[in-house]
Amino acid sequence: MDNFLVVTNKQKDSTFACTNRIRGYLERHGKCCLTETGDVSELNIPSGTECVIVLGGDGTLLRAARNAADAKVPLIGVNLGTMGYLAEVDSAYVEEALDQLMADDFTREKRMMLSGRVSCADRAKERREDCALNDIAITRRGSLQIITFHIYVNGQLLHTCHADGILVATPTGSTGYNLSAGGPIVEPHAQLILLTPICPHTMSSRTIVLSAEDEVVIEIGENKKGAVQEVEACFDGSVKLEMYAGDRMEIRRAEKVTEMLKLSQDSFVEVLHRKMDV
Repeated sequence: MDNFLVVTNKQKDSTFACTNRIRGYLERHGKCCLTETGDVSELNIPSGTECVIVLGGDGTLLRAARNAADAKVPLIGVNLGTMGYLAEVDSAYVEEALDQLMADDFTREKRMMLSGRVSCADRAKERREDCALNDIAITRRGSLQIITFHIYVNGQLLHTCHADGILVATPTGSTGYNLSAGGPIVEPHAQLILLTPICPHTMSSRTIVLSAEDEVVIEIGENKKGAVQEVEACFDGSVKLEMYAGDRMEIRRAEKVTEMLKLSQDSFVEVLHRKMDV
């Protein structure tokens, strides 16, 4: 690889010490390296970029993933955060990682993404859609209230759930919000969809595991007391779309994928043990 883009979370690298360290190392080896901050709404990936190096944590990598998938450019993360499950490279070993990248000594991993489209009950409003590498969370907003969700799979009613929210996650996202909500950890190369309730108003609610080929539709139900159901659909913790009673979110596997570069030979179980101490 010869052409790199470094995307920096300036809250994690406020003096740009790590950013300049990477850029300087690559340029001393005759490579092209451009830099960008990770807090922009639309990441500009120049034509010819062969690799996006993301400095920060998993949140920064997720924000960059949407644009990298559109540009069909692979990502690798340098962990400047806490757990950094998606960010493989430790900042102390940046030079070794860069040597591997320049020598094309890596494995390419394609991670499935989710596409979500909101259809409003008010047909005059246009449909809105986006995609996510980790998850799409549909949660309450405004006052404290239980939300009614009608969940359909492939056109058939699966369940009516009363909860704070519903989380639809990919295998990559299984170690994120899904895990905190009590969902299972899934091997990231699996092809499936996780459907996990958030604080359900029941004693028996569990995650439902679906095929990656299934289509999930989540409809916002009416409040029994007549109060307005204010809901927010959040893609990877960043892009947010408002929803109201009668609105529907159609979720399916996205056509595009996020390509990530893996440098180590550690198995999924080894990484899980090191990151989460399970």
